[in-house]
Amino acid sequence: MDRTIIYPITTRQDGLRVEQFLRRMGYSAQNLASIKRMPESILVNGVPCYMKHPLAAGDQLQVHISEQKCSEKIPPVYAPLSIVYEDEDLIVVNKPAGMPIHPSLNHYTGSLANALTWYYQEQGKPFIFRCCNRLDRDTSGLTVVAKHLVSGSILSAMTKKKEVRREYLAIVRGKISPESGTICAPLGRKEGSIIERFVDLEKGEPAITHYRLLDEKNGHSLVSVRLETGRTHQIRIHMKYLGYPLIGDYLYNPDMEWITRQALHSYRLSFSHPITGQWMEFTAPLPEDMQKVLEG
Repeated sequence: MDRTIIYPITTRQDGLRVEQFLRRMGYSAQNLASIKRMPESILVNGVPCYMKHPLAAGDQLQVHISEQKCSEKIPPVYAPLSIVYEDEDLIVVNKPAGMPIHPSLNHYTGSLANALTWYYQEQGKPFIFRCCNRLDRDTSGLTVVAKHLVSGSILSAMTKKKEVRREYLAIVRGKISPESGTICAPLGRKEGSIIERFVDLEKGEPAITHYRLLDEKNGHSLVSVRLETGRTHQIRIHMKYLGYPLIGDYLYNPDMEWITRQALHSYRLSFSHPITGQWMEFTAPLPEDMQKVLEG
């Protein structure tokens, strides 16, 4: 994937070396080491320069990112994609339930990574898969994938610093009470299982979930859930801990009367663009299977 980023240098940045400026823009040390090895990757006013080159107000710094390799062990396989947004730095996809994010032993060709690799191969573009907010296979909704090493590194750092806001919609049976609140319960891995997690008050990692009731229809509650941390299965376990497990959750609440997958949808995703800094916000409507539960 090729990407050229242009930075106009202002008086506030006068005297900074190229490397210093890029670190302030969010480039990691690993990013800079990789970019150094790319041909004519750093230009100032159209002239190739080293990372130690001093910048002056009025300069135009050009960074050319060139990644020619593709992700190993991710074969390109066609699958329809619901693309919500795309630019030179990232792509936001509304993932359907039943599609895993990464290939695995049992899903080697049916993942989002396979579909995106095919999508870019058709355009003649090499692609390394960098997903920044992973969803469980049966959780539907919005996920953001970086298109090059710099946007990937910055989005990953933003996620760790809780600067990527995520709102989910979940359905539970009955009316949830209290109607809003915060669940603070540490999570750990269940002994003897590589998949299951549980509330581990002694050794678990901190996990915080905010929720509020949005609607009650047909004997079910539609709940908005906002993550402050992003532990594995956090929403599924926290809602069960509250006493209102998600319907259709084969692992934690196999209540399959109304839906055959956990009734969880990544509804809203918002963050500052990793390159431009512009505030981005995306939503994806409730999928049909969850809508049917509410309609009866």
